[in-house]
This record gives sequence, structure tokens and C-alpha cells, in this order.
Amino acid sequence: MSFWAYMLHCRGGAFYTGHTDNLPYRIAQHEAGAIPGFTSDRLPIVLVWSQEFATRFEALEAERRIKGWSRAKKMALIRGDWDKISSLAKGKDGPSTSSGQTE
Repeated sequence: MSFWAYMLHCRGGAFYTGHTDNLPYRIAQHEAGAIPGFTSDRLPIVLVWSQEFATRFEALEAERRIKGWSRAKKMALIRGDWDKISSLAKGKDGPSTSSGQTE
């Protein structure tokens, strides 16, 4: 079984980060507004990034890590700009690990 960390771009420019074991089903839930809360209040949503992981723990850790990132760092991830991600990480006291919901 695979697990996924993913990022959605929501109405108003906000990002939502989550994890799941069934990416197509979870995205369909978000698109339908079937998950109450952040994304259902900010439809439409667009999947802008996802990565597959071998374990739920790895996907959850990726979700938590990304939630703590700045908007600039999230945008670099979406673009696949690893040099920018690295430079943004070095701009602080190391990589961010806080667990904010969105930006």
C-alpha cells in the first residue's frame, strides 16, 4: 500500500497540505466539499503537488514539515526548484518543522 502527501491550491491563494492512502479519492472528496472545514470553505481547489511514500508515517512527517514552510518555500516545492528550497532552508536556523495548517 502506498501513502501520499499532497498540497492543494485553494480559492484565495491559500495552500492546504494533507496526507492519505488514496489520493484520487481524497482529492475527489475535497473537490466535492465533502471534507468539512478549510478546503470546503475555499473551493475550488487544485492539486499542485504530491509525493508517494512507503509508509503512513513518512507521508505524515512530510505533511507536517511542509505545513511549517513559508509560502516561498511551498512555491519552490511546487516548481520542483530544489536549489531555492535549499537556500530558503539555510536562511533560517535550519529546516522548519512546525505544524501550521496553511498559509
